[in-house]
Amino acid sequence: MQQIEFLNYPSSAPASQGPEESVYGFRIDGTDLRVSVAEATRALWAQEGHEQTPAEQEEFLLTQHDGLSLSEIGDPVRHFLGDPAPEFADSASGSTVVLGCSCGIWGCWPLMARITTTAGTVTWSAFRQPFRKQWGEFAIGPYVFDRAAYKTALTRPVQLTADPLAVPD
Repeated sequence: MQQIEFLNYPSSAPASQGPEESVYGFRIDGTDLRVSVAEATRALWAQEGHEQTPAEQEEFLLTQHDGLSLSEIGDPVRHFLGDPAPEFADSASGSTVVLGCSCGIWGCWPLMARITTTAGTVTWSAFRQPFRKQWGEFAIGPYVFDRAAYKTALTRPVQLTADPLAVPD
């Protein structure tokens, strides 16, 4: 089974006007989920022919997503146990938004995953980008977590003072 860390850190998204808002992010087995998404989408983006330097491409890949705002998702326990508010769910695929867009508007570029629970496990699988249906499911996961450890991590997120992927000024 994998280990998950739920992270709370201030959003640096341009859409957040006013005081910094905390967002939920994740590390799975010590790796930020956004790093895994960057690896899974690198070739897909390259096929679209975007003109970027290697440094620009790397920054883009790592920052295409940000965490989900604490104020938006409502009850994080329900949300991350696969019972999100309707606007965060895709009933056709059974998916839940797990990351939002780095612009601060989660629905601009969400990362979706199917969250399946049993009495003993929570599984994240079928990661996808709903605005690029042709990309299909990403080569990420499935991640299977012990439900008790998952709930403990979810209710006691690691508090960070900055985005763990932010490049210092």
